[in-house]
Order: sequence, then C-alpha cells, then structure tokens
Amino acid sequence: MTGFPRQAFAAAVATGCGLGRVPKAPGTAGSLAALLPGWFIAQWLGWPGLLLAAGALFVLGWWAVDVCARADNLAPFGADRPHFVIDEIMGMTLTLVLAPANGAGFIMAFAVFRLFDIAKPWPVSWADKRVPGGLGVMLDDAIAAVLSALLVGFFSWALGGYG
Repeated sequence: MTGFPRQAFAAAVATGCGLGRVPKAPGTAGSLAALLPGWFIAQWLGWPGLLLAAGALFVLGWWAVDVCARADNLAPFGADRPHFVIDEIMGMTLTLVLAPANGAGFIMAFAVFRLFDIAKPWPVSWADKRVPGGLGVMLDDAIAAVLSALLVGFFSWALGGYG
C-alpha cells in the first residue's frame, strides 16, 4: 500500500480543497470560505487561536504552493495562480485577529482584506513582485492581512466594536 500522493495533497491544500477552481472570483471565494471556520475559532479560542491557525496555514500554504509550482514548472516569480486560494484563506484568518467577533466585524474584515489583496499597495506589491515561490505567494497576502487587521482594529477601537 502506498501513501497519499504528495502532489495531490499539495494541490488540495493550495486550491482550498478545489474551491480555487470556481469560475468567477476564486480569491473572493477563498476569503469567504475562511469566515465560518474563523468564526468558530474566534468564539472558542479567541485571537490566539486565529493567530495560530493563520500561522499554520501560512507554513502549509508555502509548502503546497512550492510543490505545485515545481510540478507545473512555473517560474519563481510567476508561481501565484488564480486557483491557489490558500493565501486568501490564510490572509482572511489573519485579518480576523483584530476584528470584533460579530457580524459587522467580520464583514468589515472581509471588505478591507479584499481591498488590500486586490489593490496591493506597498509593501504588499513589493512582496508580490520581489519574493519568489510559495513564500512570495503567501507573504503578500500576509502583509495585506496585517495592514487590514490594523485598520479593522483601529475602526473597532474608534467605533466601540461595531455594536
């Protein structure tokens, strides 16, 4: 008996169990998919659980994207593909660290993260263009998530937790 194929597992991770194959807006779909697990983690474990989950997703995603990129002979700086959504799942999870654990907080976190992920302001754009392979794919979303979390956290503080 042979073990589960490494390439198949890496592809499942990188594509969010196939979620990245949706025909329209796979990054948005990946970000949305992180909300329900993020809700449960926030309720049960709070921000430390979200931070731990985001860190684990970062490492796992880095590995999975590298495996898939090598298998597809992708250039190091062209490793990101629309169907790789593990970076959005990780980024959304990281953004939730400073969001109020309520509907308004999660909606705000989703909107701000998508804005930063799509617009790619500096330093997000720097990581996207300068850091190769799976690390670069994950790092630009991690930076977008940190910026998003800080903005969401500021608004939460300024507006009293949105509720």
